[in-house]
Amino acid sequence: MQTSQNTPESTLHIVMFPWLAMGHLIPFLHLSKVLAQKGHKISYISTPRNLSRIPKIPPQLSHNIKLVSLPFPKVESLPEHAESSMDIPHQKAQFLKIAFDLLESPLVTFLETAIPKPDWIIFDYASHWLPSVASKFGVSTAYFSLFTAATQAFLGPPSQLLNDKVTRSTVEDFCRVPEWVPSDSNIVYRPHEIMKYTEGAVGNESGISDTLRFLLSIDGCDLVLFRTSVEFEHEWFELVCELYQKLVLPVGVLPPSLENDAFDDYENGNVQLGDLTRWLDEQQVNSVVFVALGSEAVLSDAELTELALGLERSGLPFFWVIRKSITESTQPLPDGFLSRVRGCGIVYAGWVPQVRILSHSAIGGFLTHCGWNSVIEGLAFGRVLICFPVMNDQGLNSRLLSGKKLGVEIPRNEKDGLFTSESVAESIRVAMVSEEGEVLRANATEMKRVFGDKSKNNLYIDACIRHLMEMRKP
Repeated sequence: MQTSQNTPESTLHIVMFPWLAMGHLIPFLHLSKVLAQKGHKISYISTPRNLSRIPKIPPQLSHNIKLVSLPFPKVESLPEHAESSMDIPHQKAQFLKIAFDLLESPLVTFLETAIPKPDWIIFDYASHWLPSVASKFGVSTAYFSLFTAATQAFLGPPSQLLNDKVTRSTVEDFCRVPEWVPSDSNIVYRPHEIMKYTEGAVGNESGISDTLRFLLSIDGCDLVLFRTSVEFEHEWFELVCELYQKLVLPVGVLPPSLENDAFDDYENGNVQLGDLTRWLDEQQVNSVVFVALGSEAVLSDAELTELALGLERSGLPFFWVIRKSITESTQPLPDGFLSRVRGCGIVYAGWVPQVRILSHSAIGGFLTHCGWNSVIEGLAFGRVLICFPVMNDQGLNSRLLSGKKLGVEIPRNEKDGLFTSESVAESIRVAMVSEEGEVLRANATEMKRVFGDKSKNNLYIDACIRHLMEMRKP
């Protein structure tokens, strides 16, 4: 809803500065659109290739959202044209952070010349240096968490961790409940998740760890914003408020919308929706498993084989979206798999409009890596979750979701992460059709009232704007 506010006193100029990953760029843009609809001016800052990848700005909002391109710094260890995490293996993530840190200088130039002067910079975890930079220009800063409150609570209290009162250095440290979390919590990492995340890493080339980036960003900002709903994780939201010792506000989950679907044509989005949904139209309501593991997940040949055979063994129809790079493998899928599942399963390599697919009435379950963006999109349409975490915060999200009985996590060996096709098939059947899974399906359907309620999300946004107006510096 467009606001009537149009005076300088009632209009904010907000700078958006997300980390260089599609899972961060898109939610920051989503929040930008919501704030622009309220009449506020947005300067959305990133690098050229990333700005070319994000969805187009709807024409009715283009006067309030300005895309600001900063040249991507040259870092020798990064491939040419690699400007986001989807362009590189995770082992090179620290080199991407070196490039990101080098954006500090052009960002300062922007702040020196920006008219009108920004009131706020809403920033991401990686730019730990930003609060001190912004303060020199009298600009307030808000750290925008794209992670659940449960995940950030697991990370811990910034003040204690920054003062070395708490240390976590071993795999075991991350696989047990920390002292500041209730002891009955099941939200911990598995050993294989920690080891896989660090496997092949060549060091801390950027000079500062991801954990320290989080802690410094939270500790240095004026305000913390969370992409979450208090109704969903009330106990965890209360805990982060205690741990951070500063104002923490939810902005809601920023539910997906089909209204601007025509503008959501990402870089590789030249697909014909009819070609993708014609088969879905022929399937029964809530009968199909949608399978998508995000743009960065990398599976070994063995994992890919077991996942494919598990989908086949489940006996249920499925729509599987895989990365193009997988199809370029020497052995992308098990021999004869595509011919055996023809008619029962669709395998599509490349980008698809995930929100549009999840909204289709034939989709009943979502086999997901449990990235928070995807979880929100799945639950917004009431899809029961089959959890298959791959990296980063996804394991913690999976435990949170399975604990709330919104889905089932595919069992894996805790030490090496191995799983079987039968465990995949059984997890799918439990979530989709078994009597045991009725409570999961019912709970997921109920979550539409939390994750898909745009009016409730609007109330969160209005409350957030009031605080931004009240707290902006003169």
